[in-house]
Amino acid sequence: MTGSERREQIRSKLSQTQIPVSATTLAKQFNVSRQTIVGDISLLRAHGTAIVATLQGYELEKADQPTAVLVCRHFPNEAMQEMALIIHAGGIIKDVEVEHPLYGRLRGELEIRSVGDVNLFMGRLKKLQGHLLSELTDGVHSHTVAYQTPEQLTAIKYGMRVICMKINVKTWLILHW
Repeated sequence: MTGSERREQIRSKLSQTQIPVSATTLAKQFNVSRQTIVGDISLLRAHGTAIVATLQGYELEKADQPTAVLVCRHFPNEAMQEMALIIHAGGIIKDVEVEHPLYGRLRGELEIRSVGDVNLFMGRLKKLQGHLLSELTDGVHSHTVAYQTPEQLTAIKYGMRVICMKINVKTWLILHW
């Protein structure tokens, strides 16, 4: 099988499933390395296939869902509370972004959809002794949040304001939705 045939089969598999597919699963299916799959995903993206990486694997992006960009400032120990609030209100945390004074805009894909995803993310952060992007900008960051109804967005915005007020943060903006 050629690389282009494999990439077409990967695209087909992602279009036929409702759950994310890990690079390891794809590597086993196509009898190639995980790194080969990661490269295939990059090539598919470069050629216009909208693939997102979730904590459980890859999937095709759902383009029909409205999104809002929410900006807040908090400290690392409040990140779990922020993410859980968004999830409980029905949102999906698509990404996190900061504006770094030297490097400019830095963005990380998250695709956090459930409390389990929040726990998985925070567990990996701790295990890897990692740092949140927001630590580069004194806690200021934004999330692109997907939602299904205007009521969900209202609940998310209200909850975020409450969190920011509880921790005495003066920065709270809604950029656009």
